[in-house]
Amino acid sequence: MELEVRHLRALCAIADTGSLHKAARRLGVSQPSLTTQLRRIEHSLGAELFIRERTGCRPTPVGRAVLSRARPLVTEMNALVAEAKAFASGSGGPRLRIGSTASRALPGWLGRLRRRLPGTDISLHMDVSANALLRMVAAGQLDVAFVHEVEGCPLLVPEGLSVRVLVEREPQFVSMARDHPAAAEPVVELSDLAGDRWIVDPTVDGEWDGLRRVLAAAGLDPPVLHGDYHTAAALIAVGEAVAPCQPTSGPRDDMVIRPLRGDPLAVRLLLFSPPGSGKSYETAYADLEAAYRDVASGAAAYRQWLVRNKSPLLSAPAA
Repeated sequence: MELEVRHLRALCAIADTGSLHKAARRLGVSQPSLTTQLRRIEHSLGAELFIRERTGCRPTPVGRAVLSRARPLVTEMNALVAEAKAFASGSGGPRLRIGSTASRALPGWLGRLRRRLPGTDISLHMDVSANALLRMVAAGQLDVAFVHEVEGCPLLVPEGLSVRVLVEREPQFVSMARDHPAAAEPVVELSDLAGDRWIVDPTVDGEWDGLRRVLAAAGLDPPVLHGDYHTAAALIAVGEAVAPCQPTSGPRDDMVIRPLRGDPLAVRLLLFSPPGSGKSYETAYADLEAAYRDVASGAAAYRQWLVRNKSPLLSAPAA
C-alpha cells in the first residue's frame, strides 16, 4: 500500500480531533471505514501510529514523527488545490473567502459585505471545527475565519495569524422545552437542570470538554447525549434533553432560551486572518461587528442580559 494525500489527511484529522468518531465526521466517512483505513496505513508502515484509549486516540512516538512530515505536505496540497481552482475559475476580480462556525450574525455580515464590496466574489465555508477553519486560513484557503473559542479550551492557532476579538466573553445560554419547570424563571440555576439529560455535539471543538468542566465544578454528573444540534432541537422540544446554546438563538414555539446563573459557560468570538491582510480585514471586522450588534439586540433574552450587565454592545460604535 502506497501512502496518498488522503491517507495523510486522515492521520492529521485523527490527531487534531483526538477521536476516530470526530475525525470520521470531519472527513465525511463512516467510523468503521476510517478505522479500517488507519489499520491499513499502520500495517503498511509496520508500526502503530495511535494509541486507542477510552477517552480517544493519541499519537505514538512513531505517529508524532509521521505527523510532523504529513502536516506540511497536507497544507501545501490544500494550498495548491485552492490556487488551481481559483485560476481555473478565470476570476480575475477581487475575492473574499470567509470561513465561519455557526452564528446568527452570518446573514447580516454577508449582506453588509456584499453592499460594501460590489464586484467582489464573496464565498462562505462553514465548519463545526474552529481549529479546522484556522488551518484553512494558515494554508491560504480562506481570507478570514470567524470562530468561537470555548472558555477553558484554547484553540490551536497556527503561527502568524492575526486576530481581532469581537466579544471577549459571550455567555452561553441553555435551551429547554417550553414546559420545563425551570422555563418559568428568567434566570436558570444549574442545579435546576440536575435531573436532565444534556446533549452536545462532540465535533464542535471544546464544546464537550467545556460543558463537562462546568458541570463537574457544580457537582453535577448528568447523562450526556452526543449528537448534532438538528437532532438536539427535536429532543429538546419534547423534553428529552437540554443543551447549551448561543444567546443570539432565535425564538421557537416549542422551546425557550434562558441564561444560566453566574454565566458559567462562555466563549470568545474571534476573527482571524493571515498576516498583512490590511484594509479588507478591517472592513470584514467592522461589518461583522455591526451584524453581531443587530442580532444581539434582537434576541430578547440576550438583550435583557446585556442591559443587566451594562454591556458596551448596546452602544453604537464610535464613527
